[in-house]
Amino acid sequence: MAQVSIRINGRSYDIACDDGQEERIHALANYVDERVKEISGAVGQIGEQRLLVMTSLLIADELSNAQDQLENGAAQNAEPGSLSAAESDALAANIENMAERIETLAVNITKD
Repeated sequence: MAQVSIRINGRSYDIACDDGQEERIHALANYVDERVKEISGAVGQIGEQRLLVMTSLLIADELSNAQDQLENGAAQNAEPGSLSAAESDALAANIENMAERIETLAVNITKD
């Protein structure tokens, strides 16, 4: 079993993973870190625990939307840069929807 050191929101974490999966873990950690930075920039400092919860919810929402698209056949042979105008518009609307949800979550979390 391999050991990987990752960095998310300025903190280091040691993660165990299967041998050969180190590069994937680093890529996933970089993605999470970018999402954390994005949310932090949008809502400000709300505490690390809440920030990571919001990031987890956002990523889970992205995964759910991707699964829905796969089930509806919208992701057939999609390659980067090959989105149709309708798919691009749907993606933009999806992003706007997620941004609104993040703002709503931020307001609700700061009330607690």
